[in-house]
Amino acid sequence: MTSGNGQSLALMVFLAFVTVSLLLCGLAAADLDDPEHFYAGGSAAFGPVAAGLAICGDYVSAATLLSTTGAVALDGMDGILFACATVASLYLVMRVVGERLRGAGVFTLGDFVARRLGDPRAGRALAVATLAVLAPLLLVQLSTAGHILVAMLGLPEGARTGCTVASGLLMVCFAALGGMRGTGYVQILKVGVVLAALLLVAGLVLARYGWSPTALFGAARDRSEAGGDYALPGLHFGHSAVGALDLLSFCVTLLLGAACLPHLTMRLHPLRDARTARKAAGWAVGPIALVCLAVVVAGLGAGALVGRDAVRAADPSGSTALLMVTSALDPETGGPRHSMLFALVACAVFATTLAAVAGITLAAASSLVRDCARPSGDASTVRSRAAEIRRARGGVLLVGATAVLLAVLLEDRGRLTLISTSLAVAASVLAPILLYALFLPGFSATGARWAMRGTLPLIIVLMAASPAVSGTPIALFPDRDFHWFPLQTPGLLTIPVGFLLGLVGRTRGTHRGVTWTPEEASVR
Repeated sequence: MTSGNGQSLALMVFLAFVTVSLLLCGLAAADLDDPEHFYAGGSAAFGPVAAGLAICGDYVSAATLLSTTGAVALDGMDGILFACATVASLYLVMRVVGERLRGAGVFTLGDFVARRLGDPRAGRALAVATLAVLAPLLLVQLSTAGHILVAMLGLPEGARTGCTVASGLLMVCFAALGGMRGTGYVQILKVGVVLAALLLVAGLVLARYGWSPTALFGAARDRSEAGGDYALPGLHFGHSAVGALDLLSFCVTLLLGAACLPHLTMRLHPLRDARTARKAAGWAVGPIALVCLAVVVAGLGAGALVGRDAVRAADPSGSTALLMVTSALDPETGGPRHSMLFALVACAVFATTLAAVAGITLAAASSLVRDCARPSGDASTVRSRAAEIRRARGGVLLVGATAVLLAVLLEDRGRLTLISTSLAVAASVLAPILLYALFLPGFSATGARWAMRGTLPLIIVLMAASPAVSGTPIALFPDRDFHWFPLQTPGLLTIPVGFLLGLVGRTRGTHRGVTWTPEEASVR
């Protein structure tokens, strides 16, 4: 793996990925003549295989690759639990609500809930929560894309701003040009690239230890200097009662929050029938299980080959662990940028972030256009369809420009804080509204508004007062300490509050009836 020029390989793979992605989006753009095609890819969007792989691609993010690898390297069993919760979350959404989220003419989560409850006010409540979930994720993905592009191409650190802007321009092109179908093609391509890179790294790590997972885990534990604690839950948050509650809070938040991410549920609406949804579940969960298994092996490899202290010294959150283990596996004399393995893995991470920001941008713009400002007039006319496509693309440009500006200002600060906030909002606001709308008779738009208006401010207050913002090395303000709330993730408190407020609000609102088509009635 040490022969050749890593930077040349990185440039070639990068240009090949971008070129093929733009070509696929351009091919998809030929059919984008009405909102059905732009938002859902058309009535015959994807079969079960392509749909499942596209869902898997939307689900895999930079946090899945970088943060989870770092968590395994630094915290052992805690990181493995995070990886398991990631797989379980996707299985949960595909098996429990995947079939029920289908619907003709349904393009966003707000569309679905508004139609389910027969009240457009529910859609507007969902729009606020949707943007609160997607905005932090988008900032994290963009800042990561800029950082990885700098490392991959061997550019000076001062080029990060330009790389972030370039990544933003690409994501706007993907989302505005290709719509749901084009970004779906990009996600499928990304899954192939990521699986190839991660399985190669995992295979090389296991080969170092005689293909013995036990020997690998033992080596990682020995170099962790944590002794037996490395093999027990609680190393990340501490073994106190507060630490145990924090671990439980994070796992529950990850399980529920990741299952309700709007850019993921948006992929489920166009599925043709229940049979397609069931088959797509296997094609979505299977690859993500392989990805998380490879991430666990890579994380243990980083702990064993690099060492816990070296990983923590490079980044207190461990986000560089994946790239560090590739350098250890392929130690080029010219440094990691000359390593072929480093180039391949960096390209896979960049492809992940680029495809993720395209999908998130499309979902945010769709919610902004359809749920926050629903167009008036007859949507069945050619003129109104064309107008909505223009509004949707304008929404993509607006979301993209705003995200790029904020990502440049934020740089790498508070990545874990932003991810925790996003997951907390998804688990505490979107999950109660969605589950109540699906399974609780008589749930109303009033209940949705109560859940959103009461829980969202609580999350913001508790996150601001938590160790995720101040008082720890990985906090947004590591040099200051003004926290008074003990948990880094407030989901253990805010999730029950969200469900309770939705239930109380239901009793104070009236439920409007809605007419269902035969197909929708069968799903219900």
